[in-house]
Amino acid sequence: MSWWTTLLGGAFGFMLGGPIGALIGATLGSSLGGTGRRFEAGPPPGYRREQAQLAFFAAAFGVMGHVAKADGRVSSEEIRLADSMMDQLGLRGEQRQAARALFNRGKSPGFPLDDIIDQLRSECLRGSNIRRMFMEIQFQAALVDGHLHPNERRLLRRIAARLGLSSAEFIELERMMRSMHSGVRSNGEGPRLEDAYETLGVPPDAPDDEVKRAYRRLMSRHHPDKLAAKGLPEEMMRAATERTQQIKAAWDTVKTARAA
Repeated sequence: MSWWTTLLGGAFGFMLGGPIGALIGATLGSSLGGTGRRFEAGPPPGYRREQAQLAFFAAAFGVMGHVAKADGRVSSEEIRLADSMMDQLGLRGEQRQAARALFNRGKSPGFPLDDIIDQLRSECLRGSNIRRMFMEIQFQAALVDGHLHPNERRLLRRIAARLGLSSAEFIELERMMRSMHSGVRSNGEGPRLEDAYETLGVPPDAPDDEVKRAYRRLMSRHHPDKLAAKGLPEEMMRAATERTQQIKAAWDTVKTARAA
């Protein structure tokens, strides 16, 4: 049984209470025909992982909508970002409708951001790598129009702090996501050298062994299997895989430049 099958069966009432359960129920309950039910014999095997995956999915799109509204409006680019994220994750049919509904709910006044983040951290974001992955998704949403509005940045910093990430980790994430966004080339070439160093989080004059350690650390953080074990939904593995490809491209660019 997948977390999505469980959700369609109306069992999210057993899986999640609290603000995320309320978000799912208010956003999706009526459209999915379920009000939540409990299993008579207790949850089936693997249910805890499905619970974490459901929490991540619901919070990711709800918070994404909230971040998109932080600059005072939701631009057409940000709406396209939500759609492109759904394309990237391979969401179709009811899953796509659910993600869009959660995104729209996040834009609504009174969205309980702090409560959602607190429960998310409790449900599935106990590891730093999965928390960073959640933040990367939110940074990607905020940067879709090419810049980070001051209100968006303040909100992202608030979310990161609520998740337990330090100020230094936030700055490192912001630098990496900005470099990945600006380093994408339409001609299919690798990233610019300066963006490659920013992606790896090392200065251009760093020793070779330091660059290699940074690359290996980032690859380990984004390993899809490790993130899945922490509660990343299968549908979001594509985002983790794309990030590893960007990190690998940055490493290749730096290696080529240093070998020249």
